[in-house]
Amino acid sequence: MEEFVIDLNRSAVVPLERLSPRERFAAYLELTKPRITFLIVLTSAAGFALASSGAVNYAAMLSAMLGIALLSSGLATINQYMERDLDALMRRTANRPLPSGRLLPWEALAFGAGLTVSAEIYLAVMVNPLTALLGLTVIAGYLFAYTPLKTKTSLSTMVGAFPGAVPPLIGWAAASGSVGLEAWVLFAILFLWQFPHFLAIAWMYREDYSRAGILMLPVVEPDGRVTAQQIVVYTVLLLPVSLLPTALGISGRVYFYGAIVLGLLFLYSSVRAAFSKSRQEARRLLLASVIYLPLLFILMVLDR
Repeated sequence: MEEFVIDLNRSAVVPLERLSPRERFAAYLELTKPRITFLIVLTSAAGFALASSGAVNYAAMLSAMLGIALLSSGLATINQYMERDLDALMRRTANRPLPSGRLLPWEALAFGAGLTVSAEIYLAVMVNPLTALLGLTVIAGYLFAYTPLKTKTSLSTMVGAFPGAVPPLIGWAAASGSVGLEAWVLFAILFLWQFPHFLAIAWMYREDYSRAGILMLPVVEPDGRVTAQQIVVYTVLLLPVSLLPTALGISGRVYFYGAIVLGLLFLYSSVRAAFSKSRQEARRLLLASVIYLPLLFILMVLDR
């Protein structure tokens, strides 16, 4: 006999699938957004390595990255709980565990809250209080500012870029117990990178966002003029900022020249996307962004 769950918000009866243990594990894992969590851990690990004087304490790094991964996973899960009705309205998200009925909302909320609270306790006790404090700023910015603003203003992208750029700060604080100018440069790199990255996604899925009432910039100005300008402007700003690690002595000349090459290639993709305003070029820009950032941080660490 098939089980059903009543969705009071959408006034509909949604079939609740019977999942095997393996399927339930996969659904919970999907809630944590593993690819995004991996990128967050990568940039955090770079911050840790760059803040380390002398040899990197890999045991301490792994401990800190565990706490950060738990925090990222918890926030991703709670975000999907908060946006489950919006996700059901968009084709790209309709098959996520909550709108598809594979998991119940209370299961996701309990799972996400458990991960988030555990992460904060772990960071405070096993790493240091500063990392837990920075984690609290991410929780506040992401869940209580960015997420609610998505249906109210296109400035939500700007608001969300602040908590989105904190991971390198947490990694730096985990290694050094403080946050200096060098750490804020890493913050600035990640902050600027997010605009071409997320605007490319928003352009690709603007019909979906419009259907759900999410006011991304390409939704409020369909001709894409301002979107194109912002994509190029933020990528241009990113290029000189990405060279500051060498100026501050974080990385060497190999990184410096590598950052120039990566930055110019990223800018080329941004300009192409801005001029064409096509879904295909936006997808290429998205791919360029997810290649650019890991390569930049890996090169920065290797040449520290």
